[in-house]
Amino acid sequence: MGPQRLGPARLSGCLQRRTPGMVLKAFFPTCCATADSGLLVGRWVPGQSSAVILAVVHFPFIPIQVKELLAQVQKASQVQVSVLGTWCHRQQEPEESLGHFLEGLGAIFSHDPWLQLCRERGTRSWSCKATYHQVSNALNTPTEDQVMLIFYDQRKLLLSWLHPPTELPDCQIGDTTASTGGLADIFDTVARSEVLFRNDQFDEGPIRLSHWQSEGVEASILVELAKRASGPVCLLMASLLSLLSAASACWLWKLWPLSFIRSKLSTCEQLRHRLKHLSLIFSTEKAQSPMQLMRKANLLVSMLLDVALGLLLLSWLHSNNRIGQLANALVPVADRVAEELQHLLQWLMGAPAGLKMNRALDQVLGRFFLYHIHLWISYIHLMSPFIEHILWHVGLSACLGLTVALSILSDIIALLTFHIYCFYVYGARLYCLKIYGLSSLWRLFRGKKWNVLRQRVDSCSYDLDQLFIGTLLFTILIFLLPTTALYYLVFTLLRLLVITVQGLIHLLVDIINSVPLYSLGLRLCRPYRLAAGVKFKVLEQEAGRPLRLLMQINPLPYSHVVHTYRLPSCGCHPKHSWGTLCRKLFFGELIYPWRQREDKQD
Repeated sequence: MGPQRLGPARLSGCLQRRTPGMVLKAFFPTCCATADSGLLVGRWVPGQSSAVILAVVHFPFIPIQVKELLAQVQKASQVQVSVLGTWCHRQQEPEESLGHFLEGLGAIFSHDPWLQLCRERGTRSWSCKATYHQVSNALNTPTEDQVMLIFYDQRKLLLSWLHPPTELPDCQIGDTTASTGGLADIFDTVARSEVLFRNDQFDEGPIRLSHWQSEGVEASILVELAKRASGPVCLLMASLLSLLSAASACWLWKLWPLSFIRSKLSTCEQLRHRLKHLSLIFSTEKAQSPMQLMRKANLLVSMLLDVALGLLLLSWLHSNNRIGQLANALVPVADRVAEELQHLLQWLMGAPAGLKMNRALDQVLGRFFLYHIHLWISYIHLMSPFIEHILWHVGLSACLGLTVALSILSDIIALLTFHIYCFYVYGARLYCLKIYGLSSLWRLFRGKKWNVLRQRVDSCSYDLDQLFIGTLLFTILIFLLPTTALYYLVFTLLRLLVITVQGLIHLLVDIINSVPLYSLGLRLCRPYRLAAGVKFKVLEQEAGRPLRLLMQINPLPYSHVVHTYRLPSCGCHPKHSWGTLCRKLFFGELIYPWRQREDKQD
């Protein structure tokens, strides 16, 4: 074939795309380093002057069949795969004429630049050239660029997912790490070219390839059986879950008592949370991104671990009659707690710590709370014959998962300490009434008042009768405040103790629900699957030889794994900051563990 001539416009475009002294980067799979001679198949990334080599086509082959294979790969993967050059392994090819034959293939598979990689015989040296045929023919001068050879593990790069995308620097010397940017194209090219790796040496096709699966496509009988069975199972479970979702959305559950109970019980919240997880896991829709696939895997592993822990708890409860032992110990413990509360109230009705209390108010509050304790003890003894049956059914619910059992335990603690909650509410309301009454009367002495409409303090003039009545009320409230504050302080500490125990239980539930166990296990066993970037290690750096680097994957740190793949929790824990909590405690506002109170009181 005679030399081809380029027009002025095409020649100008070729010269603009090529910069003198440019260093081309050729990504070469390590699995092809010992392959026979042939053609280099891959993708050219013009924006980075990089060539991603995916496979080596061996002799014998027919050029038209190679082009048809590449067209099929392009259609299936949407990757511009082409013949980038030739590969010559002289340790396995004794004939020197093969190298000249490979150089002539550039006329059949035209590509600029045309790579020529060669491994020298008897040495560990490599030679790399990048030739521009069109520019050379137009200028009648040989045009070559330097090539930097970068080896990569094709299997690891195919299975890994880059977080975040990284870019390749122009030149790296020593053990260095790439910054964020263009390496995402390299990872994406290998990941989307998976259809090319399905051909191995056992195929009866006319083309023989070398890549990471040349010795046989990786497969597992268990994985294939699971894939075939997952479709019908997911369809059946999705139908059952849709029925459960329809039953939970029935209008009967929206009636006042049931809706109020569902909003306050941790068990209902956890069951609703798990129902959403099951609907997502058994959804028949295919995951659209690796993030969605990883979330499904994390949810599945979290639920399996939850159920396994629940079954262990169930076996422990039903062995050695531990449920009967707990039922027999529950009533004496409740009596002991009620007795201690009675002693505490009797201590408050006297002279606690030598403080002089208001006798009348102290007796009224003490007898009021003692009566509630009496009612609570009667209720516990009335329920004592049924406690063992209740605990048996609670233990049986552990088969739904440890989180469900812990949520039921939190609700049981809330029911058993309901009298402490009532004491706290009574004391907090009395204390809050006195605090806001004193603050209003203090503004009266300063000639101020609270403007409810404008939500601000305005000036106001009061007559003599108003000032006299305000002085009397202020004096009464200021002398009754120590007695009320002492009762409020004691019952607030008891309430905070109960909330702390429930908070620890909810924290354990949230850990089981939200920790991405599958991602952490993947990071521990196969760290290359979660890539944070890459680093380059120098393999050879000699004068007159191409620079050879080894690209290694930097795994994602454990903290970033947890932050990236953390699952959403049910969110039933309090969201108060420490400053807000102290302010509410000081002013006597109620502390709700299930919601945040935002209304302003005066």
